[in-house]
Amino acid sequence: MSETATSILLVDDDEIFRERLARAFRDRGFDVRTAEDFDSALLSATSDSPEMAVVDLRMPGRSGLEVLQALKEIDPTTRVVMLTGYGSIATAVDATRLGATYYVPKPADVDDILAAFERGEAPPMTTSPEYTAPSLARAEWEHINRVLADCGHNISEAARRLGIHRRSLQRKLQKYPPRE
Repeated sequence: MSETATSILLVDDDEIFRERLARAFRDRGFDVRTAEDFDSALLSATSDSPEMAVVDLRMPGRSGLEVLQALKEIDPTTRVVMLTGYGSIATAVDATRLGATYYVPKPADVDDILAAFERGEAPPMTTSPEYTAPSLARAEWEHINRVLADCGHNISEAARRLGIHRRSLQRKLQKYPPRE
């Protein structure tokens, strides 16, 4: 790699997704390092702090928010984009409070991530947009998917935790996510 290549650290427990992103970033001239969890991300960042990082929010063990916090403690200038398949306003707010440049829902490709870094560098808006709360249907959909993920995608266990019939849960999951 050339001395001028921008360094990026990709932290995701999904090996196939992580390596696909790594290949795409390398094709664009980035100096890419990868990590599958908190410990390997911390080891990599401690030996050579990256200029940019892409961190998955949900990983086994310590969460992406903890990785974000550790990266910022090592080098406050590291720009971090958070990725998640289970996005909610609360986790987006937590990520930005901890110093994330931007928050991107999965599935995301390299162009989406690079656009997020660019949006994060844009000057803040002078007028704040009106906040619109997610619809009740959207909030329900996010909650159901969070519970389902916590149950390892076991429909019966998720239905039990949600207090609804298994078949009702299956019908809800067949629908597309409602708009905000």
